[in-house]
Amino acid sequence: MEVIGSNPHRVIDGDPPVLIDEWQRLPVSWDLVRRAVDADPQPGRFLLTGSTTPAEAPTHTGAGRIITMQMRPLSVAERRLATPTASLDDLLAGDRPRLEGAADVAVEQYTDEIVRSGFPGIRPWPDRVRRGLLDGYIDQVLHHDIHQFGHTFRDGGSLRRWMTAYAAAVSTPASFEKIRDAASAGEADKPARTTTIPYRSALEGLRLIEEVPAWLPTLNRLRRLASAPVHQLVDPALAARLLGVGTEALLAGVDGWDGDGTLLGALFESLMTLSVRVYAQACEARVRHLRTQGGEHEVDLIVERADGAIVALEIKLKAVVGDGDVRHLHWLGDQIGPRMLDAVVLSTGRQAYRRSDGIGVIPAVLLGP
Repeated sequence: MEVIGSNPHRVIDGDPPVLIDEWQRLPVSWDLVRRAVDADPQPGRFLLTGSTTPAEAPTHTGAGRIITMQMRPLSVAERRLATPTASLDDLLAGDRPRLEGAADVAVEQYTDEIVRSGFPGIRPWPDRVRRGLLDGYIDQVLHHDIHQFGHTFRDGGSLRRWMTAYAAAVSTPASFEKIRDAASAGEADKPARTTTIPYRSALEGLRLIEEVPAWLPTLNRLRRLASAPVHQLVDPALAARLLGVGTEALLAGVDGWDGDGTLLGALFESLMTLSVRVYAQACEARVRHLRTQGGEHEVDLIVERADGAIVALEIKLKAVVGDGDVRHLHWLGDQIGPRMLDAVVLSTGRQAYRRSDGIGVIPAVLLGP
């Protein structure tokens, strides 16, 4: 860093493509690249990668010169458990494509994928090494990266407790008060919202939490939709590690978890949310969720095209999909009509098919971009 700092222009020297890793540690590199692109606009000459948002913003936004993309952990399709036979892009086309294919992947393998992590440098290792790497990743972020991001917390354990509280709230729209109570258990005086905003900002800036926003279409018939986001960590393996659960504990059921359903179900939804976000990004679509204010109707994921048309996805930790599993999809179809291009249940079953009512059923490993 001292060598580069003495002559920052070194970062743009060399034959293209030039990769500048963790560019935010030398924010001037962004502006150097921007000026180099002004001089020669040939695309693909520079790749800037970074794991956090820089504390010191570049002079120029990079608009019109630098394209920003979010890189997430590996999706289920990228982990190559099976060859995908269904495409989110095809579902978004609105032609209700035929669904076929089979996968020999059971709940136990999905559970192993949850704790294995989607970080390429962590997932190949044996269980004990992988757990140590995940612990080290969390510690590095909380004790080192957080200071580079520009935040300072007097109590080093507070941020970990908030991160753990978000892990406990994964795949739920838990309120601020509920997350605060979990993060400050045993404390007589609960911190005010204004006091804890930096915790959330820090976790978002470090790309550790990535909430799923609510889908709020401008339709009179859907006025009563709730606006709270669903909480997700960037990788469900981090949530499992923060909560101290592994494959055996998840399969056996975790006592004391107060979310709806099971913790395994919540983490499976988190794994599929990560995956669908990757596929949707490739399709230039957005991912949201739907929930009415009273909780009468919920749809786990809404994938929305630029024109407002959607594909609705339910995520079920079960092999056999029944009528009760698709009732919210039918309700939504009744509300918005042809704007719903397709409706699918992502399951842990073996076979991809369409039900007689037109709802698709796709094993989670068979969906790809």
